[in-house]
Amino acid sequence: MAAKYRQLADFLRSEAMKILEGGGDRMPTEMEISSRYSVSRQTVRNALHMLEEEGLIERRQGSGSYIKPQKNADDLRQIALVTTFIDDYIFPTILHDAQSIFAKNGYSTLVYATENSVGRERDVLTELLGKNISAILIEGSRSALPTPNAGLFASFRRKGIPVVFLHGMYSNLPDFPCVLDDNFSGGFQAAQYLIDKGHSRIAGIFKSDDAQGPARYHGVISAMTAAGIRIHDSAFCWYDTEDRKAIVSGKGVERLERFIDSRLRSCSAVICYNDEIAYTLTRLMLEKGIRIPEDIAVVSFDNSFYSQIGAVPITSLGHKMPKSGKAAAELLVDMLGGGKGDTVYLRWELISRQSG
Repeated sequence: MAAKYRQLADFLRSEAMKILEGGGDRMPTEMEISSRYSVSRQTVRNALHMLEEEGLIERRQGSGSYIKPQKNADDLRQIALVTTFIDDYIFPTILHDAQSIFAKNGYSTLVYATENSVGRERDVLTELLGKNISAILIEGSRSALPTPNAGLFASFRRKGIPVVFLHGMYSNLPDFPCVLDDNFSGGFQAAQYLIDKGHSRIAGIFKSDDAQGPARYHGVISAMTAAGIRIHDSAFCWYDTEDRKAIVSGKGVERLERFIDSRLRSCSAVICYNDEIAYTLTRLMLEKGIRIPEDIAVVSFDNSFYSQIGAVPITSLGHKMPKSGKAAAELLVDMLGGGKGDTVYLRWELISRQSG
């Protein structure tokens, strides 16, 4: 597990992006950060020193830490990094890994968030067409669906500006390079792990509007079919971006409670789209008196801190090296140097914990 100050630095990078978006430039004080994240002042200093070395902030004696202003795009080479949610728990690490590669190759980074909205994505792409940028690394919005913004992506290609997709590719842009998880194989591996443990009534909960969800589901049901296990459609639940926002805010947990009460009771295992949803689901199950893994085993994806902070640590699939942010940045830099730009699939590794 990463050192505590490195984990804190990931959170602070995300917080810095929010401060910049809100028009500010001053980071919280060391005391505020220490209190907010329940860490020592020394851990805070180490995390801030890390951000200072990366060039994200500057620390002024007696005044505090300030986010360095964005430089004019006309003055240097810049790469636009467009993500769906800046506050997504996996984004700070992706941003850090990508920015490190870009900086080593003489590029700075412009960061945008689309809130997983195709309309907002269109606004960002239109703005970027008017900027002097070198390349784009983008996590597509609603990537499980064809994009109405295909014409804008074609415009960047005509201008000779490389575009690399992260996590999923649009079905109507199949010839653009992408760095993505091998989600079919990951779903197959998760299901096979449970099957080998004797589970035959396997449920699942997946995100419907991002490409990862259907691919992971496909892997799960393929493993079940190969093992001769009957698939019960009622045992599978789908949620979308709006559902996710409600669940994360705590206002939409009733959807998960209905899933537990009406679909999970007859199952012995459940595969979750990611650690974020698995963490909330396991908490609700424990509150209802459902034992994990004695009554229901749980497996999820990402191997993030969410898989380790709950009452029952969650078995989760994580990445073997390289990480997605690093791999995507390296692919984009290679394309800027004349490389072909082939799609990269990242393999999963299952980390077994107490949940299953």
